[in-house]
Amino acid sequence: VEHAGTKENKYPTLLSNDEELRRYLAMLEGQPVFKGVQAEWTDWMSCFSRPLLAQLDYVLTDAMTFPGKDGQRVKLWAADAAQQVDMADKQAFMDRYVNWHAEIMGRVPCDILANVTWLPADMIEKWELYWTEPRMNKVIKAALEYGVALEISASFKLPHLPFLTLAKSAGAKFSFGSNGRYPNMGKLEYSLQMAKELDLKPTDMFTPAANGRKAVQRRKF
Repeated sequence: VEHAGTKENKYPTLLSNDEELRRYLAMLEGQPVFKGVQAEWTDWMSCFSRPLLAQLDYVLTDAMTFPGKDGQRVKLWAADAAQQVDMADKQAFMDRYVNWHAEIMGRVPCDILANVTWLPADMIEKWELYWTEPRMNKVIKAALEYGVALEISASFKLPHLPFLTLAKSAGAKFSFGSNGRYPNMGKLEYSLQMAKELDLKPTDMFTPAANGRKAVQRRKF
């Protein structure tokens, strides 16, 4: 997928209007892939016409770009993220972060939530401390409410099994992702390992919706 959204989102390649999205779709035409974009922020839909968005097979997003102290979008993986986002109280930050997961799924017409349960580098070693069962359930509940599949990320090796077990029990759908470009795309060892441990079946997996039932068609924006 390519990033899609307003020019405020800084990426080497960014689709920001119908012409750019049309060229991207044409490039993928006839290739053995589903056509998708990675939606950036909550205003990405304003860049494109709904009929053109309906030509996509899926829209993927994540919660890793977060509202900063001044309301600006902050990449949580950036070196200066802690200065732009109040993280002094890690548990308070987690409550806001979990709420942001739910808000993203509620506001953005998307089919897949990627990099689920990702944490900043100084928190990831204590994943179990921060991703409590109530927090996990809040994200899972939102995914079910809005019909969003949850990615099993082979790159980040997330989510961990406790989250995935809860999600499967609740009836969530899953996708696999490598979060990488050549030569790292398609390296799905962790995803496949978790699928085996969870005994995932084809019915547990995300498949693109039929025309008329895609997120960009059934959701208001």
